[in-house]
Amino acid sequence: MFFCIGVELTHSYGQGFQVNFQGQKQQGMGCAGASLVQDASALFYNPGGASFLNASEVNAAVTPIFGNVMFVDSFTNKSFRTNSPVGTPFNLYALFKVKKYHRLKYGLSITTPFGSTVQYEDNWIGRFALTRLELKAIQFQPTVSLRITDNIGVGGGLVFTTGAVNLQKDLPIQFYDGSFGHAEISGKAIGWGYNVGLHFKANEKLNASFSYRSRTNMKVTSGNVQFTVPESLNQSFPDGNLTSGIPLPSVATFGISFKPAKRWDIVLDVNRVGWKAYDTLSFDYALNSPSLLDTKSVRNYKNIFAFRFGAQCNVLSLHEEKKMMLRAGLGYGFSPVQAGYVTPETPDGNRVYFTSGMTVYVSSHFNLDLSFYFTKVTRSDRNLETLLSGTFTTIALAPGFGLNYSW
Repeated sequence: MFFCIGVELTHSYGQGFQVNFQGQKQQGMGCAGASLVQDASALFYNPGGASFLNASEVNAAVTPIFGNVMFVDSFTNKSFRTNSPVGTPFNLYALFKVKKYHRLKYGLSITTPFGSTVQYEDNWIGRFALTRLELKAIQFQPTVSLRITDNIGVGGGLVFTTGAVNLQKDLPIQFYDGSFGHAEISGKAIGWGYNVGLHFKANEKLNASFSYRSRTNMKVTSGNVQFTVPESLNQSFPDGNLTSGIPLPSVATFGISFKPAKRWDIVLDVNRVGWKAYDTLSFDYALNSPSLLDTKSVRNYKNIFAFRFGAQCNVLSLHEEKKMMLRAGLGYGFSPVQAGYVTPETPDGNRVYFTSGMTVYVSSHFNLDLSFYFTKVTRSDRNLETLLSGTFTTIALAPGFGLNYSW
């Protein structure tokens, strides 16, 4: 097969193509806190816990990601870098209480758990595998949460995901001036899933939770492929439509929070991510030729665990009202990408990351959240399909900013 094109979803700042920036308070504590209900982000992290909130509120946040990748080729020892733009994952939450039935809450979350842009420098050694990848994915989740007893809350919501992807790569075909051909795939996708959660408040010091976000099968039904090749090869590489499908993995989370002292909270989350669903990536082209055949590219991902730990301290109070909280945390995640399958889109490896954060309570109704995330990941591999061999080093910094208003 002369031409084969495949794409991961994104190079992001979770494992695989996950983005774990859906709540500023959680981000400050190692991206943990499913069992510590503090604001409307519980709609995403644990729908069962949202019923324990005492007020209606709206929450908005953004986390700019400053990340770059360096690749060192195994054979030439030359280095190449990305010049990717700043990523901007965001989240919006609205939670409302029912006045006549205080145990019932309902709300809507809008989050971006998948999405970023990766762009490599011109003429890099892996340009026939990838030059640019851009993904946008937004999830909408209407949710209902019910506190069925004083100690137990349950909740769930339907998740609608809409997304768009643009993939570009050079082709090993040269024009008369020595420049290479180019291919670009673009398309939109939609998918449906659900998110359910259970929250248990054992006492004033101990809480536990379990939540499950289902697998979402994203279907690309109106994609396009365009080629820039010498005129003599136009019939071999016809522009046209394509279809594809990409599964977004299920995530099961067990969380526990403990208050060892009046001003302190400690949190631990354990995630089980169902990456094994992503075993093959297929493209079905509407127009085929001997040089452009439908493709099936093996990904062979595996299910993984991630561990997240953090703490927060109420460092400033006035008349028994919180005025400032400080946070810190860390996490460790295993990579779902097995040896032989690392790609420029997701040069993923086992990772350790560190976070910090704070909340300033401006008034009884309004507070400001800040967070900071840092990670460095190194992964050496030789891809079995493209034969690209070398070491990827990824460094990412992500300061976050959020606003909360309750009434």
